[in-house]
Amino acid sequence: MYENTPDLWLSFLPRRGGTAHKYGYGHAVIYGAPVLTGASRLAAESCARIGSGLTTVLCTPETAVLYRTALPAHIMVRDDLNWTDERVSAKLYGPGGLPSAPDYDRSVKTVLDADALLNLPDRLNENFVLTPHEGEFSKAFPGLEGSRVERAKAASEKTGAVIVLKGADTVIAGPDGRCVVNTHASPALATAGSGDVLAGMITGLLAQGMAPFEASCAAVWIHGECALTFGSGLVASDLPDLIPAALQDLT
Repeated sequence: MYENTPDLWLSFLPRRGGTAHKYGYGHAVIYGAPVLTGASRLAAESCARIGSGLTTVLCTPETAVLYRTALPAHIMVRDDLNWTDERVSAKLYGPGGLPSAPDYDRSVKTVLDADALLNLPDRLNENFVLTPHEGEFSKAFPGLEGSRVERAKAASEKTGAVIVLKGADTVIAGPDGRCVVNTHASPALATAGSGDVLAGMITGLLAQGMAPFEASCAAVWIHGECALTFGSGLVASDLPDLIPAALQDLT
């Protein structure tokens, strides 16, 4: 078990260069909540800010006008939940609620958050990242006991997925046995929507080709760095705009 520091993942952090077009930096799809749309919007904005070449929100026709009005112009909105594109490189389900059941396609890197953590299949694989807080973890894995580290490692072994057990000290556990604890954070992150931002950040790094374990470690650390930089009075909507400066300091 290690402390989460940039030394563990900085060499894997995506960097822009050359003449690549937007799809060279990934296409992330976020499934827009039918009611609590703010959570999906926070996730989409943070996904784009951390570098996804294209971020698309898929939603129902009933919520499409809201998403198109509220989201910035660089985020695409499509009102067809069955829309697919072979260039999609990462998906996110759960922030704010589910407009449809998750697709457990094992070839696309996928983040499952909030409501998407309910009714999980017995087995996923290393392309999946699960991001529960303590309450969600207890519902998803009711039979697991022990310390937070022990339970996160057991859940990762059980599902084959990367587990990001959020909290004051966030635990990131991989199915290969690796485990990292992140203490680089601020109490200011205990605010509504900060978990949605984190889920979007992980998705954006996955979309750019980063491996799930390293993407999770990097996003958790950068998420904490943004909060530490801002200080008191932080709300979740402050976080996406802080991501570029954090990236610039790292690179």
